[in-house]
Amino acid sequence: MSMPALPAGSGRKREWYVFAVVVTIALGLASRHFQRALPEVLGKYPGDALWALMVFFGWGVVFTRASTVRVAMLTLAVCVAIETLKLDQAPWIVGIRHTTLGHLVFGHSFSWGNLVAYAVGTVVGVLIEESS
Repeated sequence: MSMPALPAGSGRKREWYVFAVVVTIALGLASRHFQRALPEVLGKYPGDALWALMVFFGWGVVFTRASTVRVAMLTLAVCVAIETLKLDQAPWIVGIRHTTLGHLVFGHSFSWGNLVAYAVGTVVGVLIEESS
């Protein structure tokens, strides 16, 4: 599926980005549920890359006229902030991480590999947007 072309200055199609968020969430959950179907060397990183892609599309919903670079920078900032937050082991945040939603949003432990996966997901978002 290719994204509709975005003429200069016209902004993103909010409906498309909402749809992309929903599809990306479904793919991310599927990547964890059917993890054995993926090459073992990838581990859980496809889900992490998809999480960053979902953030990218989410920012696209919010900032329909921002540049692709700005959306990418916001995406990476959120991803790095969330990953860095994993270093905090205060009881209140650990409690949140033990809920399903808290685990999906915040994860449990810091990983440099996650940062690489987030960068990959962000680049995929940029490529999708720039290819339209």
